Amino acid sequence: MSGDKNSAKYGPGGRGFYGSVTVSERGQIAIPAQARRDLKIEAGDKLLVLADPEQGLALMTIDTLMRNLQGSSTLLEMIQQHAKDGADDTGEAE
Repeated sequence: MSGDKNSAKYGPGGRGFYGSVTVSERGQIAIPAQARRDLKIEAGDKLLVLADPEQGLALMTIDTLMRNLQGSSTLLEMIQQHAKDGADDTGEAE
């Protein structure tokens, strides 16, 4: 990352832009120091690498992923229950 070492830019919801990194010949990158500080990432922490063909890569801790999945699981259960209740209301046989 070039320029000011504290050049992080913050958007809605505290989302940050920390500049760019270069992938080394060994496939490694360095996470900018300000990003590590903001996200409380320390040496030895394990990060999950997630990918979406349209949106690219995401790095996150297992704790963050589990919180996101728990919320998604609860929402999915609510939607499934609503769909089931809605099918019962139509009077259609299963």
